[in-house]
Amino acid sequence: MDQDHPQSTLESGAETGTVLMRDVAELAGVAISTVSRALTQPDRVSKKTRDRIMAAAAQIGYTPNAVAQNLRRGSSRMMMIVLPGPLMGGASQIVPAVLEGVAAALTAEGFNLMVANLDRSEAVERHILDLAYGGTIAGALTLASFLPAQGARSLTAAGLPLVGILQDVSDQGVPSVVTNDRAAMAAAVQQLLDLGHRRFMYIAAPPGNYHEYQRFGGVLDALREAGLDARAVTRVEAGDSFLMGLQAGAIAAERFAAMAPQGRPTAILGSSDDAAIAFIGAAARLGLRVPEDVSVVGFDGSAVGAHTIPPLTTIAQPARAMGERAAYMLLEQARGGALPPLVTLDSRLILRGSIAAAPAI
Repeated sequence: MDQDHPQSTLESGAETGTVLMRDVAELAGVAISTVSRALTQPDRVSKKTRDRIMAAAAQIGYTPNAVAQNLRRGSSRMMMIVLPGPLMGGASQIVPAVLEGVAAALTAEGFNLMVANLDRSEAVERHILDLAYGGTIAGALTLASFLPAQGARSLTAAGLPLVGILQDVSDQGVPSVVTNDRAAMAAAVQQLLDLGHRRFMYIAAPPGNYHEYQRFGGVLDALREAGLDARAVTRVEAGDSFLMGLQAGAIAAERFAAMAPQGRPTAILGSSDDAAIAFIGAAARLGLRVPEDVSVVGFDGSAVGAHTIPPLTTIAQPARAMGERAAYMLLEQARGGALPPLVTLDSRLILRGSIAAAPAI
């Protein structure tokens, strides 16, 4: 038996199923510390001993715990992505595609992905910061505009590579990947203007939200370009929570139905697909026809939009591409590379059956 202390406590809980590092040590006839060195610093163990340890590990099906090894080495192959609490109001439709892109890029480079859900509670923020400062993760991606901070600790001050997705947090020193929300919405409004629409209803996202500012800004840009002012658009507020997105669409339909036909908007602009789809459903219950009575456009490009009646015209965000780009930016930052403060990807307008020429009223 090797002459290390045979009962060393460097076990660290590494295990697969019920097989522990000490089981490998017992079978190989060495100390636990020798097994640990053979797995993490093989050059410090003789080839004969190392081969015996690896044979024992293979015999009983032992696989080292990667996180435990990373903590001992002072390095990590784990990245974290921080989600912005409840995923409603459109985000729930595209975040899975963003995660697919992130995971694909990180896996290709030998990294794993940990998901943290930021609900702005003190305990959750503390946990995220513990991970950032404790060596568990090698970097972080964030879909939240609000970045965890407690006292002297913050995600931006943890010294880790950090990249934002969907939200522009470059003003906080965090390189970000976003889509051209403003220009994309302006292009959708121009499409409706070309169809003869001059009165619009906009179903808003919560105030102060980055996407709300960009998307409604695009509406106003297109109206100004056409010689119209803000009076050409009626806003329906969604309230302070994205949970109101679906409800806002239904409220917008009720307000629309209550208007005199001669003064109604002829086109609805949803700040999300959720809001637009809710409007279509509520409008049908109220006896209104889409697009004969009113055209409807959403924003996000969620898959469900293709299956509404009629199918929803929407602005599709390149969600998977955003995830991939952000992940590769994170890896480049981890290697010491310089990044642009903001990368903007183009969304595209998908024309379907929910829009038509403005009705003659």
